[in-house]
Amino acid sequence: MLHINDLTYRIGGRMLFDGATCNVPKGHRVGLVGRNGTGKTTLFKLILGDLSADGGSLNVRPGASVGTVAQEAPSGPDSLIDVVLAADTERTGLLAQAETETDPHEIAHIHTRLADIKAETAPARAARILAGLGFDEAAQQRPCAEYSGGWRMRVALAAALFANPDLLLLDEPTNHLDLEAALWLEGYLASWPGTLIVISHDRTLLNTVVGEIVHLHGRKLTRYAGGYDRFERTRRERQELDSKMRTKQQAQRRHIEAFVERFRYKASKARQAQSRLKMLERMQPIASVVEDRTVAFNFPDPDPLSPPLIALDRASVGYGGDLVLRNLDLRIDMDDRIALIGANGNGKSTLVKLLAGRLKTMDGKLVKSSKLKVGYFAQHQAEELTLAETPYQHLARLMPMATEAKVRAHLGRFGFSGERADVKCEGLSGGEKARMLFAMMSLEAPQLMLLDEPTNHLDVDAREALVQALNAYDGAVILVSHDAHLVELVADRLWLVADGGCRPFEGDLGDYGRDLQEARRAQRRETREQAPDAAPSRKEARRERAAQRAETADLRKTLKRHEAAMEKLSAERETLEARLADPEVYEGPTSALMELQVRHAEIKSELAASEEAWLELSQQLEAAE
Repeated sequence: MLHINDLTYRIGGRMLFDGATCNVPKGHRVGLVGRNGTGKTTLFKLILGDLSADGGSLNVRPGASVGTVAQEAPSGPDSLIDVVLAADTERTGLLAQAETETDPHEIAHIHTRLADIKAETAPARAARILAGLGFDEAAQQRPCAEYSGGWRMRVALAAALFANPDLLLLDEPTNHLDLEAALWLEGYLASWPGTLIVISHDRTLLNTVVGEIVHLHGRKLTRYAGGYDRFERTRRERQELDSKMRTKQQAQRRHIEAFVERFRYKASKARQAQSRLKMLERMQPIASVVEDRTVAFNFPDPDPLSPPLIALDRASVGYGGDLVLRNLDLRIDMDDRIALIGANGNGKSTLVKLLAGRLKTMDGKLVKSSKLKVGYFAQHQAEELTLAETPYQHLARLMPMATEAKVRAHLGRFGFSGERADVKCEGLSGGEKARMLFAMMSLEAPQLMLLDEPTNHLDVDAREALVQALNAYDGAVILVSHDAHLVELVADRLWLVADGGCRPFEGDLGDYGRDLQEARRAQRRETREQAPDAAPSRKEARRERAAQRAETADLRKTLKRHEAAMEKLSAERETLEARLADPEVYEGPTSALMELQVRHAEIKSELAASEEAWLELSQQLEAAE
């Protein structure tokens, strides 16, 4: 499906790919991984033709369609379902052509092709994808313009999935999703029928969806069989083997060099010494294993406080006069590790803002320790950073009485050592901005950390470092995340935010995923029961099509007879016209010439009558269907 051969590409003088080669066979699902900034998104742009390679080649199988999520979120007055349906450009074009086409042959071709691509099932498929990504039936009919950018990016993802291209490229598809939609997407992509290449830092998705990993490292592409866990294990084993082989090779080189040095000027051993010199020249050095610079997180230890840190008694919260959550009876202690689950829009972020003190209760009570310090990580806080300032300047402003050494020591806890602390924020990657927010929120050693989608811009290694840091942290953690791996390794309990309230969920993420699947199945059953006429069973649909074919069988047979007659008459006419064009015919008997001319006129008349009858029958058949 995709062949990348000896690819070379530079950007701003920096080499991203140097002789990179990789092939992706048809039907394979591949995860593209690598540290942030190594060129994963650039590779997608090269495949799509948005960029041109400096050397080598990228070839997609001829005739194959390539799809990806549009960079611009859809907007405007069109409904969500219409936007998704329009993504299938072939279906949209055929339907538009059918409205204006008058040629019976072309009309028949259009309807045959619509049947081949199962156009009649398109609205149901589009609705199912939108529902999986969090849009109920009513939401699907609303205009795109009514939704925020994050929700509209979900519509763009739905459109890419619905278009069903031969090669689908997805770049961090779970970034704009909640946990529920991410779980659905994992299941959907795990059965993707085409070829898939996905860039993701979501370890669970990479273990569930893909069958192989392509690692972008050192400007090369290396393919590994299996999901992410197997890739990590295989790569570690390969590095250990390379290290052992390099040690062995170095010892062998030293031994050969010692022999040459000892005997190269001795006549009896000169030939052997020269042979060993050639052996050294042919010996390809094994590169030393250079470990990637690892990112570390180190949250300061908080002062212990007596429980509870926060207690809610029949508390209600919302915006303006509108309640979002009501009758909250919750308690948070120092050793709690809690993940909030529930679809976006149900109030998870609202509850986090209440616990952070950003919102006040509208009813009931919220009691907290007077010495409680809260660290709050909001998913959109990075937009509030001053881009012209450095991490050091941000922290120095928040620590006016601290020495420079103390400010830099705190930044070092989160990977900002040396010159990285003095790089302006506009030059930082998304992951570095996220780490900077962690440094700022943990400045006062809080007893409670509230984390709302903390991993959106972190790569896999940074996410793993965050897991380790949170598990070593002595305070309480309230977590909202679509990263199932993070939730499973950090959270001890789940709170379900739904139906205007929050309650403990008895079970793990696996149980929650199964509950979601059962709820979707029940909703589909209810829809079918409520509208049996609108959604007939497959058996009933087949029966209706069979009855329709029986009713039009005679028409079809008559049409075929006319088509056969027209073909025979056309062939005879061509033969007669060829004979009438021969000069020798006019030199022969006049009676023979007249016979040919009369037959030619008869054929033209018969052919015109047959074509007229065929056209009338075609119109009757179209009306019957």
